[in-house]
Parts: sequence; structure tokens; C-alpha cells
Amino acid sequence: MRELLPIIDRWRSEGKGVALATVVRIYGSAPLPLGAKMAIASTGEMAGSVSGGCVESAVVQEALAALAVGQSKLLVYGIADELAQSVGLACGGTIEVFVTPLATDAQPYHAFEQAVRAGRLAVLATTLTGPAPGSALLLLPDGATVGTLGQPHLDAAVATRAADFFATLQPARWTAMADTDPVELFIDVQPPPPRLWIVGAVHIAAALVTFARTLGFRTIVIDPRAAFATPERFGHADELIPRWPQEVLTAANLDAAACVVVLTHDAKIDNPALVAALHSPARYIGALGARKTHAKRLAALKALGVDDAQLARIHAPIGLDIGARRPEEIALAIMAEIVAVMNGREQAQPISQVTVHPA
Repeated sequence: MRELLPIIDRWRSEGKGVALATVVRIYGSAPLPLGAKMAIASTGEMAGSVSGGCVESAVVQEALAALAVGQSKLLVYGIADELAQSVGLACGGTIEVFVTPLATDAQPYHAFEQAVRAGRLAVLATTLTGPAPGSALLLLPDGATVGTLGQPHLDAAVATRAADFFATLQPARWTAMADTDPVELFIDVQPPPPRLWIVGAVHIAAALVTFARTLGFRTIVIDPRAAFATPERFGHADELIPRWPQEVLTAANLDAAACVVVLTHDAKIDNPALVAALHSPARYIGALGARKTHAKRLAALKALGVDDAQLARIHAPIGLDIGARRPEEIALAIMAEIVAVMNGREQAQPISQVTVHPA
């Protein structure tokens, strides 16, 4: 969503209407993930993608029709669809795409866009079926809400699950009961921009910065050792901070989109940094070192007051097991593990479908 906003703003400044298409369900395989988006202007221009090119032209036509009547619509495309030969998914999967006009006076969408622009965590729940498809409720981590799903008990049901949505950072399809019939909801989770905090300006860190930036992470390298933390070695990092990492991480107020890796092998640098990270909701915390080294580290962290639940959050030995030996290979293994965690593929806690009865 973030990358579409400048284009949407430009279209609006030119007096064009805008519709948003979102992938809200995937059956089998699909070229793009759940939550993938495409914006469509009333002139037929488009930005983003919902299928990598398979069904975009058909979605544009549906979006123009939705803009003309001011109504949202749920679309299904796939190999079994009657349009399969002309717009079917080449990969053989099926996707559902929800198209909704973005009215400038629609408060939930307006507030959603504001949160995304500001880099704040936000969740937008939208009704896909039922008597009022397109009704939306925005949820913010501080408990604030904007909009309504059309029925108070639906709003309350979504609000009670807000903590789960904020914890997973993953979009989801959710079923709730509205009066007598089930209603399908899409839970669109927009996390803050991902940031990778790297403790230790070592060789692995240099390669890790390169991989992370390619994947869209903001990179911050922290090392109190002036000989290591030099602009010549880390000119490609977004920030280079020659200070003690625990001070930096504590002041940073790490959020659920933050990832922290400690790489120095120096306990007086790594351990206080880990304590600071473990007292935050950081999404990923990893520490370089062999199993024996990590066992000693755990004992030291316990002595510093870290409990077992917090210790279990540390990924160590760090990175996926790909047989890495060279610094670049280790950096690749670390980044792969971070991506797996961010995508909910490791120790994932999916949002399960539930039935909520009216109060």
C-alpha cells in the first residue's frame, strides 16, 4: 500500500477517481501474496498488481464499473473460471480480488492512508460479503477505531481480536456471524516499514546491509568500536551509530516491525543489546554464535534478569541452516530467516476463522 500512495495522491490531485483492488483469498498457488494491491484511476491507469499480469486487464474493467456506480465488488479468477482462457492464472491457482472505490470522504480509508503514510501499524477490517460489502473499520494499536462494519457486534468482535492482528502482522480472511448469516471479512494489516538493527560492524554486517536494503529494510548499524564503525566500511547503511547498542536500542522504542541481530561475539556488547531487544516487541531477535556459546550467553542473560520466555525469542544459532561458511553466506542465511519470520512461516500464529454470535 505504501508504494501506491504517491500515485493515488497524484491521481486525486488531477481530479481522477480511484479504486483499490486487493487479493483477499488464494486457492492453490498464486503469483502474488494475500493482500497484494493494485490502484486503478478512473481514466484506466493502474499501478501495482494483483496477479503479476494474469488478470489485471479484467480487474481494471471491473474497477471502472465499480467507480461508475460507487459500489464494491468481490471477484473470482482462476483456472476453473469461465474466463480462464483469457484471464486465467497461468500457475493454475484461483484468487479472489476485492475492488472498492476510494471515496475521499470515506473516513476509515482516509485514516488508513494517513497511518500508512506516517509509518504506523494499522489494521483495516473490511466486509466482503453480507448486506454492506465495503464497510470498513480501522483499528490502531492505542485502541482507537475509525468507521464501522455496519453492526455493533461485528465491530466489537473485530476489536477483541485486535491484539492477534497486531501480533501476526499478516493479512487474513476471517468469518464472523452477522445476525443470522456469516459475513466474510478481510483483515488488512499494514505494519510500519521494516527496520534491521545490526549490532556489530563486522564483515557479516556489511553483506547483511546489502541484502536487507534490497528487500526494502531500513538498516541501522551500531558499534561502539570506532575502528569498526567507519563510513568507509558502512557507507551503504542507512544509519551508522558509533555508540553502545543498549543505549541506542532502549531509546529507539523498538516496535513489532523491528528486527535485531547481534554479531560481535563480545558479551559486553552483545548481551546488554539483547536485554534491550528482549524487553521490546521486536519481531525478530538473532544472535551469532555456536550452540556452546549460546548456552553460556543464556546463563549470562538469566543473571541479568531475563526470563525463560524472553530467552526463547532469541534465534540462535542465527540464520537458516544452509551450510553457510563465508560472511556473505551467513548474511544470506540470516536474512532468509528474518524473511521467514516476517512472513509468518516460522512459529506462525495464523488467525483462525471463528464464529461470533450477536450480543
